[in-house]
Amino acid sequence: MAVCCGSIFIRLAAAPALAVAAYRVSWATVILTPLVVPGPVRELSPLSRKGWGLLILSGAALALHFALWIASLSYTSVASSVLLVDTTPFFVGVAGQWLLGRPARRAFWIGLAIAFLGCILIFWGDLSLSQDSTRGNLLALGGAVAVSVYMLVGSRARQSLSLLAYVWPVYGVSALMLLAVCYISGTPLGGFPPKTHLFMFLLGLVPQCIGHTTYNWSLRWLPARVVAMVSLAEPVGASLLAWMILHENLTGTKLAGGLVVLSGIYFATRER
Repeated sequence: MAVCCGSIFIRLAAAPALAVAAYRVSWATVILTPLVVPGPVRELSPLSRKGWGLLILSGAALALHFALWIASLSYTSVASSVLLVDTTPFFVGVAGQWLLGRPARRAFWIGLAIAFLGCILIFWGDLSLSQDSTRGNLLALGGAVAVSVYMLVGSRARQSLSLLAYVWPVYGVSALMLLAVCYISGTPLGGFPPKTHLFMFLLGLVPQCIGHTTYNWSLRWLPARVVAMVSLAEPVGASLLAWMILHENLTGTKLAGGLVVLSGIYFATRER
């Protein structure tokens, strides 16, 4: 429920995508700091170079995810963007098959084929609207790949770190990287109206501190593929909120594509 609000807050903030992404993780880092300093921060002192490498890699993947996905919302609808960025379970499954030596069953690959058929339907529906929609859809898919890396790395790092000791440096690394990219690219970080700052703060508080932190809490006990499955509820809630608050229409092609994607995901993971 928390992550469903993310795309709505981003649209209402009406600020450059990189700035919104930077403020989101920066606010999350600031909000969690009073909870980390009294105790969990001590877990970072004995961390090995490899351990720090995992935290930096996770933070970089999270920064890339937000940069791509938030940018996609400027080109395509909330429904298409959220649905495509939440194809994460399949990228996690592919990585498990080819990189981690965790082969998936045949049902997984059949479901994968069905889901990508649904993605083609979404692309086809948006293509009739504008070329910008296709660009937004590609950015959303790139964000899905990035967040898959974030979840896979987090699944490993969370085995040795408590929740706050893991998420605080990861959010901090992500914030520093996005702030640096904003500086290099000349993206403004100030001069926004109070309403914009309010929604960027809410982004850091609700979908980040509550939503993403809860995902990371689950990674201690559940495989990354299973945790990624939870994100598949996001398109339903986000699309409903976009219809209610932003007055976005849901075309028949998009609805059909979304149903096909979710059907493929269900087919691939129903045994699990």
